[in-house]
Formats: sequence, structure tokens, C-alpha cells
Amino acid sequence: MDLDLKGRKALVTGGSRGVGRGVVLALARAGVDVFTCYHEDSEAAASLERELKDAGGTHRVVKRDLARPADAASLVAECADTFGKLDLVVNNAGAISHVPYAELPVEEWQRIVDTNLTAPALVIRHALPLLGEGASVISIGSKSSEVGIPLRAHYTATKAALRGLSRSLAKEFGGRGIRFNVLALGVIETEELRARPAEQREKLAAMYRAKTALGRLGTPEEVAGAVLWLASDLSRYVTGATIHVDGGIS
Repeated sequence: MDLDLKGRKALVTGGSRGVGRGVVLALARAGVDVFTCYHEDSEAAASLERELKDAGGTHRVVKRDLARPADAASLVAECADTFGKLDLVVNNAGAISHVPYAELPVEEWQRIVDTNLTAPALVIRHALPLLGEGASVISIGSKSSEVGIPLRAHYTATKAALRGLSRSLAKEFGGRGIRFNVLALGVIETEELRARPAEQREKLAAMYRAKTALGRLGTPEEVAGAVLWLASDLSRYVTGATIHVDGGIS
């Protein structure tokens, strides 16, 4: 199906690995011009640039630390210089750690909040002048924000906050025709999981498969499918929603 996305302009944060990479490449292959960023120099970032060249279109891959407000501002400013407008923003960049709450340093709490909540809020705020009627803003959330997970109180708090932020912005900017939605992900198989020792990897995968209605883990491409739908006019009456891309995980 042709979603009629060719020529649209998108900003995707955290695009060099995992879900972000799957989203960036799916958008580029659908004809969208994509501006994305990464946190640390790596072969993943370099290989993404090569793949985007092969996909055709106008794409940029830049380095930014979105936990720094100045980097969030400069990212959107450079995107504005490149495209002049935006039809889609995908807040994907995020951080996670596993720390007992009683031992959680305030610095680690702040790092996760800065990356997972403040950065998306600032990216959206700076992007607002570039967004016109029909624009779509998608924030990548997590099923864990509904159920809670030990050792991740700081992470799940930020993902729950993204829902409130998106719901409020949907009402504030609905009159301008700008839509705000959250994708609540289940367990997605990415490089992080594949990099674990084989025994540990299989143990984790088996545990999550058993908790998931479809009996398997998700893929970045499947998350990208939901992004493509929310980027298209097929979803033009969908806003303020949290859409679960989780395989029915409990």
C-alpha cells in the first residue's frame, strides 16, 4: 500500500540503533526525507549514513546529546535549516538503567528524566514552528509504564509522563491540526539483546515470549509499521492516544 509519504520531512531522535534505526530506514524507503541523530560515534551511525544514501532522498545523521538542552535546540535548528518544515517528529532517543530505588542516586534519576522526558518536551517545543496542519508527533513509550518493573522506577516514571505530555499537547494543538500520540512498546529484539551472552539471551527471550500473547518478541520493523501509519493520513483522526505495539504482553 502506498501511504503517500513521499517528500514529507521527518525528525527522528536516536536513529542509529534498534527501534530508531528501523524507523529511520522504513521512513526513508517510503520516500520520507529524514533528519536523525545519535549519541556516540559508532559503526552503527556510519553504516546508517551509508544505508540512507542507498535509499535516496535527502537525509542527515548528526551527533547530539539530547540530555543537554542546548543540543536539543541545535538539533531542531539544524533540521529547520535543512528542511524548512517538518511533517513528523519521532521522539525515540532514550536511556535506561536498573537500580534499586532505595539506592538510586539523584544524578541517575536526573539523567533518565533529562533524556527520556525533558529532551522530548524540548524537541517538540522547538519543532512547533515547523509543524503545520496534518503534522504528527510520536513519542516512543513503554508497556512497562502501565505495569511497573522493579529497579526501573525512574525509567517507568518518564515513560508514564510521556503519555500525559502527549495527551495534553493533543488538546492544546488540536486546533492547529497537529497530532500527538505515544507508542507503548513491548519487548523488541534489538542489538542490545543480541549482544548478550547466548545463554542469558535465550533465557530472557524465553521469559518474555511466555508473557506475550503472540509468543514471540517484536522487531524494529514492526514498530516502524505503526510509525508509518501514524505519519500517514490514514490516522488523521487519531490523537492523544497510546497505541500498544507489544504483542499482547502481560
